[in-house]
Amino acid sequence: MKQKSSEIFIPGPAGRLEAKYFKNPKFGSPVAIVLHPHPQYGGTMNNKIVQLMYNIFLENNFSVIKINFRGVGKSEGVFDNGQGELSDAAAALDWIERENLDYSQCWVSGFSFGALICMQLIMRRPEVNNFIAVSPQPNVYDFSFLAPCPTSGQVVFSENDELVTRESIDELDKRIKSQKGVEVSFSAIKNANHFFKNKETELKNVVKKYIDQKTALI
Repeated sequence: MKQKSSEIFIPGPAGRLEAKYFKNPKFGSPVAIVLHPHPQYGGTMNNKIVQLMYNIFLENNFSVIKINFRGVGKSEGVFDNGQGELSDAAAALDWIERENLDYSQCWVSGFSFGALICMQLIMRRPEVNNFIAVSPQPNVYDFSFLAPCPTSGQVVFSENDELVTRESIDELDKRIKSQKGVEVSFSAIKNANHFFKNKETELKNVVKKYIDQKTALI
């Protein structure tokens, strides 16, 4: 039987946030949020990679939510240069935790701009067990706030990313690996661009393998 998601609105700091939510009926299911690319460059929760991530979590027995940041789709408010979007993400995490008080693990994830917000969020939320950052842009955004990175996770990047330099990814890798106590896996997708055109299956396999490893004992 096909598992059905609900189209909902949740309370946000600047008004209602449009969201899509799936609740796994199993007691103790992990929870996850998925964050979309930059709102001013066409990013929405219906982005192909965001939907891919959402489905991966759903298929791996998570309760999962994805939101439209403020001012996107039917979400209220206006774009706030990242600060407000971080508050939106925190509101989504609050909401899914309240809806799943018995959750066993808490994950956050994001694509492109959403990866930045995802990694900022883990600095504020000690309950987060793992993160997945897909196509972060350390050549565009300052990731020095990861001092140190507080939780283990996965960074997935494209080898032929036209928007992100390999040097900036290597520098982010070096920065995080110099820290003790966390393991962050950096996974490259060969012959892929920033949006993983025609490489969605490879991306799915890499992310699914990581999730399987980290949830094997749940």
